[in-house]
Amino acid sequence: MNLDIEKKSVNAVRILSADMVERAKSGHPGLPLGAAAMAYELWARHMSHNPLDPAWENRDRFVLSGGHGSAMLYSLLHLFGYGLSVEDLKRFRQEDSLTPGHPEYGHTVGVEATTGPLGAGMAMAVGMAMGEAHLAAVFNRPFYPVVDHYTWVLGGDGCMMEGISSESFSLAGTLGLGKLIVLYDSNNISIEGSTDLAFTENVPKRMEAFGFQTLMVEDGNDIQAIGAAIDAAKADKTRPSFITVKTRIGYGCPAKEGKACAHGEPLGESNVTALRVNLGWESMEPFKVSDEVYEHCRALSAEGEKKERKWAAMFEEYKKAYPDMAGLWDRYHDADAGREALDDPDFWAYEDKPESTRNLSGIMINRLKDMVPAMMGGAADLAPSTKTYMKGEGDFAKGCFDGRNLHFGVRELAMSAIANGLALCNLRPFVSTFFVFSDYTKPMARLSALMKLPVTYVFTHDSIGVGEDGPTHEPVEQLAMLRAMPGFHVFRPADAMETAAAWYYAITSKNGPTALVLSRQNLPQLKGSGKDALRGGYILADSKKEIPDAIVMASGSEVSLAVRAKELLIKEGIDVRVVSMPSMDVFEEQDEEYKSKVLPACVRKRVAVEALSDFGWGRYVGLDGAYVTMKTFGASAPAGNLFRRFGFTPEHVAETVRNLAG
Repeated sequence: MNLDIEKKSVNAVRILSADMVERAKSGHPGLPLGAAAMAYELWARHMSHNPLDPAWENRDRFVLSGGHGSAMLYSLLHLFGYGLSVEDLKRFRQEDSLTPGHPEYGHTVGVEATTGPLGAGMAMAVGMAMGEAHLAAVFNRPFYPVVDHYTWVLGGDGCMMEGISSESFSLAGTLGLGKLIVLYDSNNISIEGSTDLAFTENVPKRMEAFGFQTLMVEDGNDIQAIGAAIDAAKADKTRPSFITVKTRIGYGCPAKEGKACAHGEPLGESNVTALRVNLGWESMEPFKVSDEVYEHCRALSAEGEKKERKWAAMFEEYKKAYPDMAGLWDRYHDADAGREALDDPDFWAYEDKPESTRNLSGIMINRLKDMVPAMMGGAADLAPSTKTYMKGEGDFAKGCFDGRNLHFGVRELAMSAIANGLALCNLRPFVSTFFVFSDYTKPMARLSALMKLPVTYVFTHDSIGVGEDGPTHEPVEQLAMLRAMPGFHVFRPADAMETAAAWYYAITSKNGPTALVLSRQNLPQLKGSGKDALRGGYILADSKKEIPDAIVMASGSEVSLAVRAKELLIKEGIDVRVVSMPSMDVFEEQDEEYKSKVLPACVRKRVAVEALSDFGWGRYVGLDGAYVTMKTFGASAPAGNLFRRFGFTPEHVAETVRNLAG
């Protein structure tokens, strides 16, 4: 090993990172300066990756959980030949650049996950490692390890403080994910100062308790020691590994090294100059790296190209030896899997009897599982209640990674991040919990939307229909919260046909997550419901008049209330249109002609009926409309009592319409 060129390459990562932050007058130089040596050693000597084919199926995955240190990742991508130019680095944090403030999946080539919320990358890496373990268990055969890669994640003290890391690592240790390796940038500094202010636990002991192999590197600049620790981590096939690397935040900058001020602000022009001098950098010109360093890094990248060529040759032989598995591989990777359900009468079939939409959802899951072999999922310890168990598919567990039923334990936040990791492995994950606990999933559901990942969120027990469990378990504002999220589609179906439509939409989505919000109580099957639910909103029961006297809009369990209210009103000569609105988000994506047909502007007397907050309905109700919705939290009582107490009866809906109609 030529230690001189290695040192120059590490310092190139530092200098480029400092220059990016300084030019932008914004960013976080502390992590890149401190963690550059471990990141370089990983990328140069241990990680299988090929910049010429960043989407190579068997590449190692690297996640920068401390996403604020993005300048370091961009420096690595630049040096190793992923297509980021010097000009891209100069536009760090600028509008429409390829180098945004935090790494964004799908925006910058080589970024494996969108990170920024601390700890999120840790949990998504667990999902990626679970994805690798599942695919390896399904596809690998003797002498054909077609799925055989590692998941690496780098984060710091903030990532370890966030509860999501404990949730996810507890599960990773339980499962024995031997190809998950965590690099802990341990510098004992947070934004407010020393971590001793709020974080004095023995982190390696915690990780050991979770079931990790724990390793220690005392000098974060000793690349040989870091390399030896990485080798030891890879040698343990039965446990995930956690490598603590002791670093100095802002390393090399005399005025800021080891200080909190190095974390999240530019070093300053004079300090960048001092950094160059202190590191022995040969050029004072910003963004100037010697040809020697570029040649060295590109030579290392060429090794990755050789690895991919070797893998590709093996995969061709595998397809000949196991043609059935090659066919299954193609089905796993088919982005259109599940589309055959649209014209499959068995998928849309149902019994004409009252049934909860959570039960109906469970039926749909088991109809889809054979159409979409990459579909896998489970619940936060609630599968018997959320009806999310796939029959005959086995449990994903230590030593049984081919199972498709996931058991997350009571870990909703980590569950959602893990689902993102699975989706990043081209799997089709679904996760589930009670709707009120969607609050626990929200930050990672938001990342699902940001990354446009087709994760399906199954939320059951959707309203005051939860009943006796009381207001702690009765969602009120959660539907508005999810509807407010860009790129996140929410379905609250009213019956079997709408539930089937919601699942069809979710499983065939290519550009974002979908939530299914489902009832605990039985609901009637509705005349007029059908595939029109795929348009988000549609006319379920129309008025016989050319212009309806009013429009009653509802979702989920309240659609049947609207239909019954219509029956009461027709006896009084008031003829209304009932619009089922299972998904506002999807309805908003329809063309104006269709939306105007369903909700004509000339009908200003409109009533929204939903056993949740009215927030969001205003765009459809308008200034002349009315609401039958929740204004308070719920209460503890049988569900029927609560629906009557809060006005969710056909009589009250009819009265509200009657008052509007004059």
